[in-house]
Amino acid sequence: MTKQVKKNLKTGKLVFGKNKTLKMIRSGKAAKVFLASNCDKQAMENIKHYCSFDNIPIEILDVPNSELGVVCKKQFSISVLCLLK
Repeated sequence: MTKQVKKNLKTGKLVFGKNKTLKMIRSGKAAKVFLASNCDKQAMENIKHYCSFDNIPIEILDVPNSELGVVCKKQFSISVLCLLK
């Protein structure tokens, strides 16, 4: 599953973070959402709620947020990613 994230990282169409992801979902610019395995439950519920309106697919990755940050070549943990249309 992290192969999809790596592939899309090169395109520049990934948005990092819960707040930016929610903004993209509400504006209709999100194509898919990726969540780390240890994503905060409240954030996960909010994202699932808004994704259900537009049938945006959500994929829960099998890596924790610290490893997802490494996969995305960032020096910080990432719990939520959004792929733009």
